[in-house]
Amino acid sequence: MYEYVVEGGFPVKGSIKASGNKNAALPCIAASLLTSETVILRNIPEIEDVGVMLQILASFGATVEKTDANTYKITAKQIDSYEVPAELSNKIRASILFAGPLVARTGKAVLSPPGGDVIGRRRLDTHFLALQELGVRIAVNGKFRFSANKLVSADIFLDEASVTATENAIMTAVFAEGETIITNAASEPHVQDLCRMLNSMGADIRGIGSNILTIHGVEGLHGCDFTIGSDFMEIGSYIGLAAATKGSISISGVNAREMRPVKIAFAKLGITWNITDDVLVVSPGQQMRVNTDLGGMIPKIDSSPWPGFPPDLTSIMTVVATQVEGTVLIHEKMFESRMFFVDKLIGMGARITLCDPHRAVVSGPSNLHGSELTSPDVRAGMAMVIAAMTAHGESVIRNVYQVERGYEHLTERLQSLGGHIIRKKI
Repeated sequence: MYEYVVEGGFPVKGSIKASGNKNAALPCIAASLLTSETVILRNIPEIEDVGVMLQILASFGATVEKTDANTYKITAKQIDSYEVPAELSNKIRASILFAGPLVARTGKAVLSPPGGDVIGRRRLDTHFLALQELGVRIAVNGKFRFSANKLVSADIFLDEASVTATENAIMTAVFAEGETIITNAASEPHVQDLCRMLNSMGADIRGIGSNILTIHGVEGLHGCDFTIGSDFMEIGSYIGLAAATKGSISISGVNAREMRPVKIAFAKLGITWNITDDVLVVSPGQQMRVNTDLGGMIPKIDSSPWPGFPPDLTSIMTVVATQVEGTVLIHEKMFESRMFFVDKLIGMGARITLCDPHRAVVSGPSNLHGSELTSPDVRAGMAMVIAAMTAHGESVIRNVYQVERGYEHLTERLQSLGGHIIRKKI
C-alpha cells in the first residue's frame, strides 16, 4: 500500500501530454473478445483499472502482449472460460462490460457483482433489460448468469442513458441478425470510440455521437489496429489543478470539441484557456471570480449525460470553486454519495454547505491548510490531490490505489509540473 505526502502552496507550471481515455480503453479491451483475430489497441493508459481488465482477458485464455508504451496486442483465438474471476470482478465496475462480448462470442457469461467506486447506488437493471431485449436469458443467484442460444435484433429504449449499459448492448447487438435500434443511448466520447473500433472490425453501427444508434448485425468481426482518444476527464482535472494552484499548464493531444461543455463550466468560475491545433494552454493570472447569472443570481454547475457537463468532474470543480471569489452551487445529479468527500475539504478550511447528497454551495476564496485525507473514489481522490497541492502545509493522502485506478503515472507527472508530492510505501 502507498500514500501521497504533499507539500502544498506551489503553483504548477509545465507541459504534459493527455493520456488515453480510461473510459474508452475499458470497453475496447472487452470488445477484443468479439474476434478470434488480433486486435492492437494504442494510447491505452497505464492505470490500475486497465491492468485488471487485461488480467480478466488473460483468464479467458486470450494472449495479451504489451508491444510498446501504451500499446497492447490482444488475441482471443479461443475462449477457455466464460466466467469472470470473482477476485477480479470485485475490483472494478467495468467487469460488467464482459457480459455482452462473452454472450455474443460463446453464448454464456458468468459474473460476480462488479466492484469499483463507492459513489452511490449504481444500478445494473438497464444492462439486464437491454440484453434481455436481444434474446439473452439472465439468472441472478449470488452471481449473474447470462445465456443465449441465438441473439435477436430489437428496437430498444433504454430507461436511462447509461454509458456501460449502452456499451454492453452495442457489443451484443453487433452479432444479432437484423437491425437493432438503441434509443436514449449514451453518446459520450468513450462510447463513440467503442463504436468506431467495432466499425473498424467490420461492424455496421450508425448514428455515432447521437442518442439513437442503428446496428446491423454481422456474422463475424475481424482484427483491427485502433487508437483510443484522449481523456477529457484527465484534461479537466489538470486544468483544475493549474487554476486552483494559480499556476499554468500546456496539455497536448487535446480534442477541442470534447472540451466544450467543460469550458462552459470553468468559465462560470472565471477560468478559461486557449487551444491551438491539439494543444490546450491555461495561462497564469486567471480571473478566478464567479460570473453570476443574469440579475446577479448564483450560478450552478450541474452534471448531465453527454453533451452536458460530465459528472466525473464535479469533485474537481468543487475544489477549484474553493479558490474562486464568489459563490456557486455544485449539483451532482447522478450519484448520491459523490459529494460526501466535501467534509474533508471543510476540515481543510473550505467554506462549503452540503445541502443534500447531491448539492453543495461553495463560497470562496478559502485558505486551505494541510490535512490527513483518505481517497474514497477516483475523482474525489484527484480532487483531494488538487486540494492538498493548493493548501498551505503538508497533507497525507491514503488509499491512493483509488486515484491510480484512473490517473496515469500521477506522481511523476505532478513532479514534472513542479508539484511537491511523493509516493510513499506504508
